[in-house]
Amino acid sequence: MKDIVFKNVCKSYQDSKHMVLDHLNFTIQDGERLVLLGPSGCGKSTTLRIIAGLSDITSGQLILNNQVANHLEAKDRNISMVFQNYALYPHMTVRDNITYGLKINKLPKDEIEARFQDAIKTLQLDGLEDRKPKDLSGGQRQRVALARALVKKTDYFLLDEPLSNLDAQLRLHARKELVRIHEKYHMTLIYVTHDQVEAMTIGQRIVLLNQGKIQMADTPYNIYNHPKNVFTAKFIGSPSMNIIPAQVKDQEVYVKDQPVNLGLTLPALLKTYSKDQIYLGIRPEHIKINKKKGFPVQVNYLEDYGNRLGIYFNLMGQEYVVIANDKDGTSYKEGDEIYLTFNPEKISLFDIDTEENLEA
Repeated sequence: MKDIVFKNVCKSYQDSKHMVLDHLNFTIQDGERLVLLGPSGCGKSTTLRIIAGLSDITSGQLILNNQVANHLEAKDRNISMVFQNYALYPHMTVRDNITYGLKINKLPKDEIEARFQDAIKTLQLDGLEDRKPKDLSGGQRQRVALARALVKKTDYFLLDEPLSNLDAQLRLHARKELVRIHEKYHMTLIYVTHDQVEAMTIGQRIVLLNQGKIQMADTPYNIYNHPKNVFTAKFIGSPSMNIIPAQVKDQEVYVKDQPVNLGLTLPALLKTYSKDQIYLGIRPEHIKINKKKGFPVQVNYLEDYGNRLGIYFNLMGQEYVVIANDKDGTSYKEGDEIYLTFNPEKISLFDIDTEENLEA
């Protein structure tokens, strides 16, 4: 198996006490489509560069294809990489940009041509073979960079925010294209992004990083619906999950002195919870607006998404949001009083101190 294994991998710089990567432990399965997600500076690009052999490890082990690869040269790792700026040769044609690496490695001409033809058909570059990068659109340059990586037929396919220079429509098309390429070739694909939409739509599994530490590593469904901690809950989702301070009394949770219906499973978690405060997490789409039943709040701000309405409200001095799916733009206005109830099956409870999900 050609898994990629991180064993207590740390990365720091000599001129800084800051740990860029702090004891990473996870495995990327052979043939998996995995996304490294997180805010700027969290260590995701550094993680990718370590896999590629472009950055050294301070401590720990990186295992590629069942061998320790800490000091393995980048050229010996059987890796192809697509960078954010594409890094195309401006004086070369599309054909030469795509095939240059194959020629350097002295592959037979017929093999080079076969790989080239397969790549341009897969990425819809037919007819652009003799153009230079300056004559291509941003989307076309991005596809040339992908084709150049694809023709190498490596075990590991690394992408460092390759879609960030494209407009929204092209990004949507490119995301689908990447998934289609992976499903055709089944290489191990590792994709770096700070865009949660890209992560959720591309990744079979997501590793969420913050300040060099793994916050959660799981499927998009579990990361969204069962966040391991408050950071994950707030980072994933747009708008993100509401995190509301609440009180615990006699194994019940109260918000504004009103008891919250926790459904069937959550009350059991409170039997071993000894603190009198807790964080209640609920996503905006899992809150229901009622006429006279629930928590009374005042509408603070309205955000129109076209097919739904974001209604921002203040609760105990903090701002939160509820999504009205069957939106009627005339139904609500700033200053209105509305009543809210939470879907008990969609509530998460987080420890007030550790911020870890009680279900984790």
